[in-house]
Amino acid sequence: MDLLTLVGSGVVAALLALAIYWLFLKRAAQRLLAEAGERARRLTEEAERGGRARMKEAEIAAKELSLQARSEAEEVARRERGELDSLERKLRGREESLHKRQDQLEGREREVRDLEKRLTKIERRYSDRQTELDQLVEEQRSKLAQVSGLTVQQAKESLIKDLEDEARLDAANLVKRIEDEAREQANRNAQRIIGVAVQRGASDYVSETAVSVVMLPSDDMKGRIIGREGRNIRALEMATGVDLIVDDTPEAVILSGFDPFRREMARVSLERLIADGRIHPARIEEVVEKVKAEFDEKITEEGEAALLELKIPEMHPELVKLLGRLRYRTSYGQNVLQHSKEVAYLAGTMAAELKANVSVARRAGLVHDIGKAVDREMDGGHLEIGIELLRRYGESEDVIHAMACHHGDYDPETVEAVLVTAADALSAARPGARREVLESYVKRLERLEEIGAGFDGVQKCFAIQAGREIRVIVDSRKIPDEKAVWLSRDIAKKIEAELTYPGQIKVTVIRETRSIEYAR
Repeated sequence: MDLLTLVGSGVVAALLALAIYWLFLKRAAQRLLAEAGERARRLTEEAERGGRARMKEAEIAAKELSLQARSEAEEVARRERGELDSLERKLRGREESLHKRQDQLEGREREVRDLEKRLTKIERRYSDRQTELDQLVEEQRSKLAQVSGLTVQQAKESLIKDLEDEARLDAANLVKRIEDEAREQANRNAQRIIGVAVQRGASDYVSETAVSVVMLPSDDMKGRIIGREGRNIRALEMATGVDLIVDDTPEAVILSGFDPFRREMARVSLERLIADGRIHPARIEEVVEKVKAEFDEKITEEGEAALLELKIPEMHPELVKLLGRLRYRTSYGQNVLQHSKEVAYLAGTMAAELKANVSVARRAGLVHDIGKAVDREMDGGHLEIGIELLRRYGESEDVIHAMACHHGDYDPETVEAVLVTAADALSAARPGARREVLESYVKRLERLEEIGAGFDGVQKCFAIQAGREIRVIVDSRKIPDEKAVWLSRDIAKKIEAELTYPGQIKVTVIRETRSIEYAR
């Protein structure tokens, strides 16, 4: 019984506990439902408030956009109204100017009508006068025919012939005057242009010689340079191609050679050997080879410096080296690179004055003697060698033609060719620019006088101005004035064909007739 009671009381307690737990769960669920409802209500209210706020923002944004669009439209309308106003003002101005022009045209039309009336009156009067003059002329013709015994046609032909002769004489005088004025003007312009070019490019010249002197620290060095049985001096001469002269000159030896490039290379090599102190054939060959390599770089620098100085754009590297070699080449004692730079400068200056192609003139002037850099190593004259080199290394035909004409072997077809020829003559003819050996100078003067005296009718011939002018005195009974002109040309052509000379030679033919009588 006690066990059942215990079991029953336990079941009751369990049921009671379950009932209590169910009530607790029910209240908790009700509380959660109430909280969820409250949260849903709050979210709904917040969503409604957010929606209303966004609606207001959207309305405000729409109003701002509409205001902005309206202001832009008003601005566009304002600009268009301004443009329309300016166009309207322009149109009104044009209308006013057209009205003024119309008034002016109407005034001119009135003036023209008045002039036409006056001209009509004048024409009537002129026709009346012309009729009277025709009658008078007919009367005079009839009277002249009666007095002179000539018909009207004969008198007309005579008058026409006289007028024609007079017109021809006037025309000849006019043509002569125009030719004289044109020649004078051309000479003045040419002198001015040449003067400007020479003045801008003026430079000092020092004629170069065929020897170089190397100073020694002492006379004992001469024995070391000569070496045992002369082996050192022979090795140096073989390596450089220059003659060494060891004489009684104190503390100096002389390098002799007509090739300035080799002579300068030998001078530098000898100075280095003297400074080093080791002078023997193997050392000589080593030093000479080093100096040759340095000189190859030096001639490139010389060529590039010439291009930079004359502001000439890029040139083929081989042509640049050949230009640098001209620094060690002379012609009649004149440095060829210096001469080439001066020709380029003179030609470019004259081309600028004449509105010709300055670039072509300068380039052709610089390379006009390029063949002289290798004319001792190749067959042919420097002109043909230069033309071949320029074509090989891609120079333009304009430059080649201007360069080829500088000795007169080709007829110039461009202004630049003429300018290069003139610049070459100017640079070569400048006093002190070139020199000649006395013997060849005297022979050239004698040959000049022989050429002049070899023509028929020449009495005396004199070479003056250091051979730059030849004066020929002719027999006035054998050579008339018109033949004197042709004689000067024939002498000049013969000189060009038979002589080689720097610059130009002026030929002057003098013809004089003297009649002498004494009053006693």
